[in-house]
Amino acid sequence: MESKAASQSIPVAMTIAGSDSGGQAGIQADLKTFAANQVHGISALTCLTAQSPSTVADARSVSTESLKAQIKIGLDSYRPSAIKTGMLFDGDRAKVVVDCLNELESRPPIVVDPVMIASSGSVLLEPEALEIVQSQLLPLATLITPNLDEAETLGQRAARTRSEIECLAKDMAQAYDAAILIKGGHLDSDELIDTLALPNMEIAVHTQTRIRNIDTHGSGCTLSAAIAAWLAKGFTIESSVKKALDYLRAAMESPISIEGNFFINHFP
Repeated sequence: MESKAASQSIPVAMTIAGSDSGGQAGIQADLKTFAANQVHGISALTCLTAQSPSTVADARSVSTESLKAQIKIGLDSYRPSAIKTGMLFDGDRAKVVVDCLNELESRPPIVVDPVMIASSGSVLLEPEALEIVQSQLLPLATLITPNLDEAETLGQRAARTRSEIECLAKDMAQAYDAAILIKGGHLDSDELIDTLALPNMEIAVHTQTRIRNIDTHGSGCTLSAAIAAWLAKGFTIESSVKKALDYLRAAMESPISIEGNFFINHFP
């Protein structure tokens, strides 16, 4: 008799990112998020880090050969319905990712989280990689999810008011022909504004109140992975963003406690 498990099929999403030794961001957060949103996650590791929520003590890249092999076997064997990129570390690793994505005959939705600046302020992308990300990776994206500091770096101008952020999001959407979600967590306010601009210049603004007394380490990774999960399930960009924001909110409203500190609960 055929088992029940044999008849089950779920979408696959791939994450290409770095490892967080603390398990709250990076590959670890992505895979937990995929699982929580009923998507099978596969991964390609770009680098290993020794980090805590407050600092990155060490970061070392995997070989370009290993990264390429991880990506290609994942793409060939599992045919993911969405791909998310996170921490790419340096120009050599970024170029491998670009080359592998360009080899695809038919690309699924690609969510690019341009991991450049951590919430702690640590720089996570080496300077020579920025040009490759901007000129070669971002034009391949379906959706780009910078935090505010990253958006200002990519857009080369400051944006701190609601109207400034909307204008920056529209300009970036036009420049990269991709949807842009500028995350508002770095705003110095209790009201957080997440601004989504679509390539057709439509704007959707999501507002919420900041949750206090929780460490938000990994929130950007979690959000972009959740969006990729819903895109893998066939939802539109707008619906995927809304569902992912709702998921992240629930994950932060029911945090886990570790050593007296509260962190994102990926299985709320």
